Amino acid sequence: MIDVRNISKSYGEIKALKSLSLHIKKGEFYSLLGPNGAGKTTCINLMGGLMLPDSGEIFLDGTDIKTIKKQTKAKIGIVPQEIALYNDLSARENLLFWAKIHRISAHGLNEKIDAILNFMDLADRSNQAISSFSGGMKRRINIAAALVHNPDILFFDEPTVGIDPQSRAFIYSIFKALKDEGKTILYTSHYLEEVEKLSDRIGIIDHGEMLMEGSFEELKKKSGLKESISIRFANIEDKLMQLLKNTPLIQSSLALGGSFSNEKCEFIGNKRSEDLSQIVRLFADHAVLIHQIDIQPVDLEQVYLCLTRTLRSS
Repeated sequence: MIDVRNISKSYGEIKALKSLSLHIKKGEFYSLLGPNGAGKTTCINLMGGLMLPDSGEIFLDGTDIKTIKKQTKAKIGIVPQEIALYNDLSARENLLFWAKIHRISAHGLNEKIDAILNFMDLADRSNQAISSFSGGMKRRINIAAALVHNPDILFFDEPTVGIDPQSRAFIYSIFKALKDEGKTILYTSHYLEEVEKLSDRIGIIDHGEMLMEGSFEELKKKSGLKESISIRFANIEDKLMQLLKNTPLIQSSLALGGSFSNEKCEFIGNKRSEDLSQIVRLFADHAVLIHQIDIQPVDLEQVYLCLTRTLRSS
């Protein structure tokens, strides 16, 4: 669907992208992560046809973006980081403006606008000026403007930046719905919890270069990080501790790492939570009183920080 081959882009002496390549399949939710200034926005602007690369090639549905036709560009919707709306116009008027930009037929247009406003849960505010909207509402209309022509490909550049958690949760549900519709999506965000839940694959870039890409599970495996489970219990005698420690279940649970003492045990490994119920049952069978169980899963933020730290030091 989207094929980016060795693209480079400079702004004067600043090299924004350096021979960056990536491929996004049809219907895939692909997230691009990186620090501020890594080149994420430049990448979106190039793939959206808003500018051309200094070198390299970008293909949309097999067509070079340099020779792309208007009907192919109509398949693309871009949500910029900055709000691209007219404050003195109403929500409906803003969407009508963008509909005209995309040369959408007037036939049935009002019904389409109504459907989008309902999708954004803003039908009751449709005739109010954007200037009266909260930051979260403006973000929703900003997204709506990119959907008015029903594109197949969507580029989201930090679409939830600077809004309250409630608005962010609602916008997350919009992304989920668009993903379920089969839209092809490129997404950038610093909210890694969203990225982890939504993404089919993730690319990590820095200084304009692709450092690593893969699914969350693939990146987690590359990081070497593992889930841990900690169980605190009433002090037990050495004899019982050795008895429990030598059982096949505990031995297998400790195989990937961990410890076992008179008051606490810790197990490390990506699948140790599957054994937790059996471990609790084992302790109960030996009248061990459990005080606390802590499960520490591995999340994308930990993986991202680990990988970027490792790659920068290599």
